[in-house]
Amino acid sequence: MLYRPLGTTGLSVSVLGFGGSSLGSVFKSIDESEGVRTVHTALDHGINLIDTAPFYGLTRAEEVLGRALREIPRDRYLLATKVGRYGYKLADFDFSAERVKRSVDESLARLGVTHVDFIQVHDMEFGDLHQIIHETLPALREVQAAGKARFVGITGLPLRLFREVMEQVDVDQIQSYCRYCLNDQALADHLPYFKAKGVGVFNSAPIAMRLLSLEGPPHWHPAPAELKARCAEAARLCAERGGDLSRLALQFSVAHPDIATTIVGTATPARIVQNIRDAAHPPDEDLLRSVLDVLRPVRNVTWSSGRPENN
Repeated sequence: MLYRPLGTTGLSVSVLGFGGSSLGSVFKSIDESEGVRTVHTALDHGINLIDTAPFYGLTRAEEVLGRALREIPRDRYLLATKVGRYGYKLADFDFSAERVKRSVDESLARLGVTHVDFIQVHDMEFGDLHQIIHETLPALREVQAAGKARFVGITGLPLRLFREVMEQVDVDQIQSYCRYCLNDQALADHLPYFKAKGVGVFNSAPIAMRLLSLEGPPHWHPAPAELKARCAEAARLCAERGGDLSRLALQFSVAHPDIATTIVGTATPARIVQNIRDAAHPPDEDLLRSVLDVLRPVRNVTWSSGRPENN
């Protein structure tokens, strides 16, 4: 496993992080005991960062992860969770100081730990940025001062929001999803800014929530039709050449030296081992060029997320 420095936190993180969404049966129903074994397998193979949220599985992911971590020494892993998002409807978001502080305590109880390493504002585009800047993040700094979190971060899909927030308030870490992968590399344009700010970068969803897979995305995937069609064409091309689009996508994302960690989610031990093995190898350059050619007409095409004013 390769490790990279995370901003100015003083931490080194594995280039692959473990994403907890699958533990909440977000993509498909899972066997919880197999999910626990997957976490143990990830740690045993060198992954040292685990990212989750109360939203994943509506608290189930944190509960399963808590069972997985029960017998693991706390110094063996870095743990990240989130606040602010608790369901699928706009009414299920609450970025108030009182709610996010309570949310941290609830997460700590489910996870069975006394502190997390990263506490993050979840999908900030669904909130009022003024509230997030002047209320939510100050509340999380109080959580940090109380010893319940080591670092404070923000997450979201629209990339411009990271700069808008960071121009007004300091954060230690950001998490971007679906914005540095084969079909969308827009995050790369922002990396020099984050580096200058000393902010650590988590890149998640390197297969774009299964857009970049032979089986294709789930029915709820918000990508536009042309993007889905081009990704399906790229998956077929890879299969015809004896390759795998998901493997290529993971290798592409991990290869960027200024992205500290790329987060992948699975609840299958064999799958996490395969991901680790795949990430240890560079992408096939000929196949990569062919896939990028297929995806060029939809490069950096994304979708709306959150409040209209935040897109």
